[in-house]
Amino acid sequence: MSFLNRMWRKPTSETQIHANDQDAVPGLVQALLADRKSERRASIIRTSLYVLMVTAPALLFMPNPFLGWSFSSGPVVGVVHLDGPIEAGAPASADRVLPALRRAFESENVKAVVLSIDSPGGAPIESERINDVVADLRKNNPKPFVAVINTLGTSAAYLVAMHADTIYAGRYSIVGSIGAVMEGWDVHQVLAKYDVSRRVYASGELKSMLNPYIPMSDKADAEARELVVGMGKRFNEEMRAKRGSKLKPGIDYGNGGVWPGPTAKEIGVVDELGTLDSVVAKRWNLPIKDFGPREHGMPFVATASEWLTGVVTQTTLRLQANVDGVKFK
Repeated sequence: MSFLNRMWRKPTSETQIHANDQDAVPGLVQALLADRKSERRASIIRTSLYVLMVTAPALLFMPNPFLGWSFSSGPVVGVVHLDGPIEAGAPASADRVLPALRRAFESENVKAVVLSIDSPGGAPIESERINDVVADLRKNNPKPFVAVINTLGTSAAYLVAMHADTIYAGRYSIVGSIGAVMEGWDVHQVLAKYDVSRRVYASGELKSMLNPYIPMSDKADAEARELVVGMGKRFNEEMRAKRGSKLKPGIDYGNGGVWPGPTAKEIGVVDELGTLDSVVAKRWNLPIKDFGPREHGMPFVATASEWLTGVVTQTTLRLQANVDGVKFK
């Protein structure tokens, strides 16, 4: 009988022993003892599985200070994370960040909301979605909203940060990269070496201007450059409208450069120097409540469904071909 069969069947009250030969008795006794030992081991495993099945769902919702969140009703500072590339399907996408921001702003015991940023940027439309919703949330739930840049807060990440009341950065943070970029490959000459060409039928001259397998016309090249320059200019103008008189005259903020925290403060790109812990302690001296979106580790860190969705999404993003477009990075 297999081990699994032993594990799930009830132990018998007695064992039938048929032996005509006295010499067979010791062997049968050993077999009986082994069977009983296996039954005890199976019973322990079976009981453990039952206990796990009952307690695991409770662990998903049990307050746990070690996981950075709790159901405390006292005043707290809500922290929402903007970590990694800002793009659809990523942890820093609008679909992941906005629910966390809503929970933070709409929680009565949250006295202030801190956006903790560690991102190189990404898709500007994702940043725009976040900014639009934050503006509405602040109208209905007026409370301090600050951004803290950790290691990196550049491009589309800074586009989000500059909508906060105050921007903080550490002394070793990297801030800036205000502008836009469009990337694409040009491999038509490589194909020509092997006498391979691609047939493309487009409804207009510019419809296939980013196709890497065919030469790019002068008109298509000019259109692409104009598109990127226009979006970069829009970003620069929005930054100047938000930062206003805080900016230092004579600085070309739209050249795509980056600055360390102290320099960023000096030229008005950030307001103050500080890290997440020091900012919260200095301004509010309240406990931190982490609203996520949480990194995907073990399922009970957030919820099993969030964990599984994140794993599948990140795996897909790594495997799928990159569709180039205009990005702030």
